[in-house]
Amino acid sequence: MAKKSADGIIEDAKKIAVLATPIRLELVTTIQALGGAATAAELAVQLGRPADGLYYHLRALVRGGLVEERAEAGARRYHLTVPKGERLSLRYKPGASANAKAVARVASSMSRLAQRDFARALSLVGTVAEGPSRELWVARLRGWVDPAELAEVNRLLQRLSDLLCKTRPARTGKLIAMHWILAPIDAKPARRK
Repeated sequence: MAKKSADGIIEDAKKIAVLATPIRLELVTTIQALGGAATAAELAVQLGRPADGLYYHLRALVRGGLVEERAEAGARRYHLTVPKGERLSLRYKPGASANAKAVARVASSMSRLAQRDFARALSLVGTVAEGPSRELWVARLRGWVDPAELAEVNRLLQRLSDLLCKTRPARTGKLIAMHWILAPIDAKPARRK
C-alpha cells in the first residue's frame, strides 16, 4: 500500500518526476474530479482512451506512491494517496535543485495538455467562446502588480482552483480544464552583446 501524504503536498523530486507525462497528469486530475477514486474503465471513458492503454501509467503512479490500487467489489480501483478533502499538489523549491527540474518537466507536460485541450475545444462547433457561459479562452497577460495586487491575484487563482477541484459526486455540470502559469519576469533583462 502506498504511503499517504499527510496533506497532499509532494516535494520529492522522484515522485514529482512520475507526473512528467501528460497522460499521468490527466489520470491524476481525472481521479481527483471523480471523487478521489476510479476504475481503469471509468478513467478510459472520461479520457476517451482504451483502458488497456492506461494500466502502464497507473502502475507507474502506484510505484511512485501517488496512487494506490485496491480491490473493491471485484474491480481494481485507483485512489489518490491524499487525505479525503485534500488534493495532490506540488511544492516548488526554486533554484538549482532536483525538485525544480522535476517541477519544470511537469509544467512542460501541463503546457502540452493545455495546448491540446484548447485546440480540441476550438475545433468543436458548439464550444462557447464569449459571454457569461464562455468555456474557451486563451490569453497571455503581462503587467505590473504591487504586493497587495499580487496577493489578490493569488487569492483569485486559489478561488478558481477551489472551484474547479471540488468533488462533484453526482457528476453534474460540465467538466472543464483550466491551465495557468504565474511567473515573475525580469523587467530589465541583460542586453545581448
